[in-house]
Amino acid sequence: MAQGERIRLSPPNDDLELVLRVNPRARRVLLKIDAMAGEAVLVCPNRTSRKRAIAFAGDNATWVRRRLAAAPEAVPFADGVALPLLGRATTIRHDPAGRRGVIRDGDEIRVSGEAAHLPRRLADWLRGEARREFADRAGAMAARLGVAPSRITVRDPRSRWGSCAPSGALSFSWRLVLAPDFVLDYVVAHEVAHLVEANHGPDFWALVAELHSDVPGARAWLKANGAALHRYGQ
Repeated sequence: MAQGERIRLSPPNDDLELVLRVNPRARRVLLKIDAMAGEAVLVCPNRTSRKRAIAFAGDNATWVRRRLAAAPEAVPFADGVALPLLGRATTIRHDPAGRRGVIRDGDEIRVSGEAAHLPRRLADWLRGEARREFADRAGAMAARLGVAPSRITVRDPRSRWGSCAPSGALSFSWRLVLAPDFVLDYVVAHEVAHLVEANHGPDFWALVAELHSDVPGARAWLKANGAALHRYGQ
């Protein structure tokens, strides 16, 4: 069975398409909903047959439909769409004759040029804004701890909001620029604390709490709303 193979279930569930992935570390067949991609994933151990795994998915087709229906809908980058930039509703405006590039004007983001180029231009601009926010916040927090990151990058990971490499390089999801300010600050504090403490022990969490005043609140927000950040720009 190939990793990432797309399969369609047998009637009467042939309306459902899933992604079949083999995981040698998995102990049993399981179903997951990838809210970021809006699809169901069937995870299968090496020792389990394809036929058995697909039969398991068929037995749980009702659960899959229910969870997929509850997944957040994709929000494209288009004229008139509102983005929660740093938690504040900000409307995308296509401004063909405007100054070249992307400009934030109060509660609007104005994107010049052809409409076909708007999604890419806006995505690039949001990444740039995220990089600036992370650099400013991480620099200030790291200085409080007497350390400094070796590098700061922004990416679009599917399973984590930030990371800290042994080299001291920090990486963050650009999508956090669409979260409330206190949530972005928490993720930065979490990764900056790893510059001092590489584990998740008591000393690490004490440093995070020193850098951020509402760790439980930010963690709760991400648990409840984090997956929805991946619906933007799809």
